Amino acid sequence: MTVVLLEALTFGLGRLADAASEAGRKLVLFTGNRDIYRYELGTLGPDRVEVVDIDTTDIAACEAALRAIPDLAGIINSTDTWALPGAELTARLGLPGPAAAAVRVLRDKGAVRDLLYEHGLTRGRPVPVMVAEQLGFPLVVKDSSGTSSRGVWLVRDAAELERARLEAKDTPLKGHLIAEPYFAGPLYSAETVTWQGKTRLLGVLSRQLSPEPVVREEAAAFPVAFPEAEHSELADWIGRVLKAAGHEQGFAHTEFVLTVDGPEIVEINIRIGGAMLGEALCRSLGTNVYAAMISMALGEEPALLTQKFSEGPGIGFVLAYPAAEGVLKGWSGLDRLPGLPGAPEWYPTASPGDEIRHLADQRSCTGIVLAEGPTAELALHRAFAAAGGITPEIDS
Repeated sequence: MTVVLLEALTFGLGRLADAASEAGRKLVLFTGNRDIYRYELGTLGPDRVEVVDIDTTDIAACEAALRAIPDLAGIINSTDTWALPGAELTARLGLPGPAAAAVRVLRDKGAVRDLLYEHGLTRGRPVPVMVAEQLGFPLVVKDSSGTSSRGVWLVRDAAELERARLEAKDTPLKGHLIAEPYFAGPLYSAETVTWQGKTRLLGVLSRQLSPEPVVREEAAAFPVAFPEAEHSELADWIGRVLKAAGHEQGFAHTEFVLTVDGPEIVEINIRIGGAMLGEALCRSLGTNVYAAMISMALGEEPALLTQKFSEGPGIGFVLAYPAAEGVLKGWSGLDRLPGLPGAPEWYPTASPGDEIRHLADQRSCTGIVLAEGPTAELALHRAFAAAGGITPEIDS
C-alpha cells in the first residue's frame, strides 16, 4: 500500500523512507520543486522514494493524481504551507487525517491566540496592525500564516512600527498582518505528538536568535534539561494549550518564551520541527520518530505516544549564514570537521551557484552543522566550535 508525502521539510526524507519501509509501505513524494530535497535524494537509492513532479499548489491536479494511485492508504503533509491543502485532500478522498476546519484555525496565528486568550492561556490578544499602538511597545508585527520567520518585525517604537508597515506592503504574505504583544525571555519550543486529543511532550528545544531587532534563528539544542517538576508543569501546560487551540492529532512544534510570569506562546506549528530537529529527536530519543507519521497517516495510534525511550545523546546545531548577499561559491573550513569533538556533520541547504538573499531570515541559511554531546548544552558548545570555522563564500 502507498503513502503519499505532499511536499516535506528540507531534511527527514531518509528517516521517513526508513519508517515506510519498516511498515511495509511504499512512499511517494509529490513535489513542485524536487531541488528542495536534492541533499537527501542524493543520498537515497532510487527505490527508496518515488518522486512525482506535480504542481502541489494545484489541489485539483493533486486530487486527480492521488485518485490514480490504486492502493493509496494515506497522505502525509508535514509542512505549514501544505497543512490545509493536505487536510482538504484527505477529506475529499476519505482518508485519515485532521479535520480541515481545525487546521484552518491552527494555521491562523491570530485566531489561535484569541482562542488561548479565551481559555486563560495567554495574557495578550492580537490586534489589526493599523491599531498596533494600543498594545504598547515593544510589540510584534507578523504574517498570520507565515513560516520560517518571514514577515515578522520586532517593533520597539513608533518609528519602527511605521517602517514595518511600509516594508510589509512589499512583502508577500500567506495570511494577513496582525500585531501581538512582545514577550521577553529565552525562547524554546515544545516538541509533541498528539493522538485523539492526548498529547505527549517529547522534549523541549532551546532556540538562539540573532540580536534584536532581527529575529533570525541561529542555533538550537535538544533536549533542554529542565528540573523534573518544571518539565511536568510544561507537559501539562502544552497539553492544555494544544487542546484549547483544537489540535487533535499529529506532531506540533510550539514556540514559547519563558517570561518572569511563566510560559507564553509565540506560535503553534502543527508539524515536526524543521532544520535538524527531526534528526535530533531520532538520535536523542533512540527511535525513528517519523514512524509516527506513517502510523497516523494510516489512521493508527502511533507507538511514539506511549513507548519508552532509550537515552541517546544531546544534539546541538548551528545555522551557517553568509555576511553578505550574492552568489554562493562554496564554503571554507568543511575539511576541519573530522578533527573536532562531537562528531560534527555538515548538512547543506544551498548549493554553489545559488543566489543568496534575505539575510534577515532563514532563507539565507546555506547549511547546518550538527554535533552530539552527553548533554544538549555540551552538544551546542561543540556545534558552535565547529560552525565557527566554516565560512560561506559569496561572490557579490
